[in-house]
Formats: sequence, C-alpha cells, structure tokens
Amino acid sequence: MTEADVCVYGLGYIGLPTAAVLADCGYDVTGYDIDEELLRELRDGTMIPEEEGLATLVTDGLTSGALSLSDTPVEARYHVICVPTPLQEDTRTVDIGSVEAATWDVTSHLTPGSTVILESTVPPGTTTEIVKPILESSGLLAGEDFGLAFSPETVLPGTILAELKSNDRIVGGIDDASTAAGAALYESLTDGEIHETDATTAEMAKLTQNTFRDINIAFANELTKIARENAVDSGELIELANTHPRVSVHRPGPGVGGHCIPIDPWFLIEDSKHGDLVETARQVNESMTEYVVELLRAELGTLKDRTIGVLGIAYKGNVSDIRESSGLQVVNRLRQSDQTTVLINDPHVNDGDFKSVPLDELFEQVDGIIVTTDHDEYATYTPPQEFSSEPAVLQDGSGKIIVDTKDVLDSGTWKNCGYRLIQL
Repeated sequence: MTEADVCVYGLGYIGLPTAAVLADCGYDVTGYDIDEELLRELRDGTMIPEEEGLATLVTDGLTSGALSLSDTPVEARYHVICVPTPLQEDTRTVDIGSVEAATWDVTSHLTPGSTVILESTVPPGTTTEIVKPILESSGLLAGEDFGLAFSPETVLPGTILAELKSNDRIVGGIDDASTAAGAALYESLTDGEIHETDATTAEMAKLTQNTFRDINIAFANELTKIARENAVDSGELIELANTHPRVSVHRPGPGVGGHCIPIDPWFLIEDSKHGDLVETARQVNESMTEYVVELLRAELGTLKDRTIGVLGIAYKGNVSDIRESSGLQVVNRLRQSDQTTVLINDPHVNDGDFKSVPLDELFEQVDGIIVTTDHDEYATYTPPQEFSSEPAVLQDGSGKIIVDTKDVLDSGTWKNCGYRLIQL
C-alpha cells in the first residue's frame, strides 16, 4: 500500500469512529486491525457499533476511498494507536500487551517525519518508558526523526461522534515538536480547545478525570448508607447539600460501570506508593452490588428460590454497552449466592447471552425487582396495578417491592399502583 495520511491501529469503539471522522475531515485514512473477521463485517456493514451517524460515516468513507480497512499497517504521516488496555482482575494491573504489539507494528512502518500518537488509556509513563524504546528499536530517534505524543479520548458511548468533534483535546508530546504535530492533527478534528502538555501529564489527566468521578460517586454511595441509618432521604439530603454554591454531590447508584471509571483509578495508582483514598473509593463502589441486593432481601426475608427481575444490564442509560455493568454484577450476585431465578429486561442490549424478557411478562412472574439502569423506557413505563403472582409477604405487610437504584421511577405513580418503592 502507498503511504496514508493516517493509519489507525485498532478498530474498536474508539478506533473506528476516530478513523471515520478523520476520513470525513479530508484525510486519507487506513484503519488497521488484526481481526480479519471484524474487517469483513465492517466492510459488509454488519459489525458497526450502534452510534448515531457512524454507519453512514464509515460507509461514505469506504465508498469514497478516503477510508480503507486493512489487516496490515501502512506507512503514514500519523500513526494513531487505539487498542484496548483491559484490567487484569486478579492483579488489578493493566494489560498493555495490545499497546506493545501495536507499537511493534508501527516500528516496521515508521518513517522519518512521521508522528506516533497513543490514545489507549495507560498508566503514567507508558509513552516514554515503553512505547518510545520499542519505536526507537527501528533505528530512528523519537524527537529527532519522528514525533511521539499521547492524547486521551474522553468520549461517551452513544455520543462518540459528536464528542470527537466537539470535546477539548489534551495533547502531550515527548518534546515541543511532537506536541505541535499532534495538536495539528486534532485541531482539524475537533472544534474544542487543544491543551498542550507533556506525555506523562496527558496520561495522568485522563486517569485523574475518571478517578475524580469514581471518588465522588463513592462518597455519594457512602452517604446514602449513612442517611438510611438515620432514616433520612438521601435524595433530599443531597439536593439540600447541593444548594451550596461550592458543593456538588453526585447521585448514588448500584456501582460504577463502563470501561473507564471503574478501571482508570487502578491504572493511576498501579506503580504508586500512594493511593489509599483511590483504592477505598473502588472498594466502596464495588460493594454497592451487595448493598442493593441486601435491601431487597431485607424486604422479602429471603431471596432463595425467588424470582427477581433486573431492569437494565447496560452500564448506563440508553446505550447497549455492558462493559463493567452494575446490572450484570447484580444478576451474577443473585444467581450465584442466593440461587435466585433472575429475569432480565434491557431494550437496548442485543446480546445472545442474555434473554430480555418483555416488561409486562417480567412483572407477571417476579417476586421483586431491582432497577439498575436508567433507560428512558423505564421512566415512561406504565406499571401494572400489582404483581399478578404471589410474592413473599413483606415484613411490614405492605406493597410489592422494587429497589430503584437509579432514581428513574416516579415514586408517586408506582406507590399509587400498589408498589413499595425503595430508592437509594
């Protein structure tokens, strides 16, 4: 292949939209991935993620020739690495094997004057301590023969294209020339502001953003437990606390899902002697699965041999992404520890491993419900007057039980229909 303007390494949920948007901006883009089946499905249009406008953008790019898909990398002015960096659950450390493999692929196609940009989320120092030495094994020197920078993606599933084009961008190079080269690429991609820094600071900035959110969610989750101990409505409490102009407490929830917030804090403290607060916040948020299950158990007396409905296994409302889903953690907790029959409903998730039971049918069969995702469909659903089955009698003899962990249901409506609604 001839030299491209940009070669994007990895065509996952970030790489593919990045490649498509760059092609739409006028660049000659090659999207490279080692998964040949994925490449065939992308060419056929059968494996494009459900992102508004993405299918059209990819199809237009392929049709015009601005975007091409390849199972081998090519020489390019810019090499952009967007491969996954999963957390190894047993060690709580990052697996950067895909970053290393992609970097070796770049090395064999690196030319003088090109720039390499790492976008994959990584621990501090990865760009300079791991990526740079691999690239320099080519005989070319970073900062002299080629540029090297880190620029984190900060987009949300469901709005990826819009945010790629509008969000501010942090670009950190190993030297000023590398930073300038990276900034030049993203200036043509986004209407947001470009913030220039060094590579390690840029790596930490992404991790800091998500760790900040994780810690604040953990505070809200601890707060709701303390409020319940004192018979205080945590929703009202947080609303009142937030009337102060310098206070903004988050909402509590069943945990933290998605690929970033529950993962990035571990990346931040991986090689640090510090991080006690970060680790504690992670433990608090991970404990919420057990907490919400216990709320239901306290009302039903036992969950053993019961049928429980879980509404939502996507990690956030109105998306299909189930990575690190709190809803799935609740499902697994119920099935494994309480031998509970679990019925799932999620109108956005199309995954053969999970059968989505229609809401009306689900309500006919369950003894209780836990709402774990704030899909719009749940907020607008008209509840039946009561469960038609006979659930266990609640300890206080009242209502039918729903634990709404996302504050998505209108309490007055559901209570009027004979349900007892517990909200965090």
